Amino acid sequence: MDSDLESLTNDKVPGSAATVVLLRDGERGLEVLLAERPRDRGSFAGAWVFPGGAVDEEDAAGGSTDTEEAARRAAVRETREEIGLELEAGELVAFSRWTPPATSSQKRLSTTFFAVRVPDGEIRPDPNEVMAVEWIRPMDAIDRHTAGAMSLWPPTWVTLHGLKDAASVDEALAELRTGDIRPYVSQFSDDRTMILWQEDDEYGADQERNERDPDVPDDAPDAEGNRHRLMMDRLPWVYLKSF
Repeated sequence: MDSDLESLTNDKVPGSAATVVLLRDGERGLEVLLAERPRDRGSFAGAWVFPGGAVDEEDAAGGSTDTEEAARRAAVRETREEIGLELEAGELVAFSRWTPPATSSQKRLSTTFFAVRVPDGEIRPDPNEVMAVEWIRPMDAIDRHTAGAMSLWPPTWVTLHGLKDAASVDEALAELRTGDIRPYVSQFSDDRTMILWQEDDEYGADQERNERDPDVPDDAPDAEGNRHRLMMDRLPWVYLKSF
């Protein structure tokens, strides 16, 4: 969990990226498309991720690579290149943005997540980018991660967690359209077993985390303070969002 997970919280990692959550209605409910990255090379090696990649100068079309429009173009291009599907940029629903902490004046990685109903067409994975693809229900993917059968990174896991109760593509997209693009500004806990986001009361603390009463763990219903964190010291991972 070092190099790629560090890129979520390291403010020295430059550039922008885009990710696409492709949705369809399966026989047992909502399904998402996950792609397995090559195990021996590239970003997120061996992990199951949503299609996507870096925003480049072509996507910026003469402007900044940090804009939502550039990210939309990158999402379309990366989906075409990785799995052979052609998307309409205007149909993409932007719903979250994952960035490292704002602790440096250097350009920071910013990954915009989009969702869209899968278009017609044949999925043709690029073998240089994708080892396998699978349509899977969000909760089934989380369960496979818990069992050690599927490697997921925190943004993918949290996104799947947010989609697990949606009954259909229409319901999922309607819910995502109702909100603003949610920022996830990530920070490790001191022991690197937990990621916190900016709404968490312990986010941004410079000092060591305080010892807690062992009878009131961080994920207990009566734990004090706002919580927005992913606890990764155990399986299954525990996502807390109390605000």
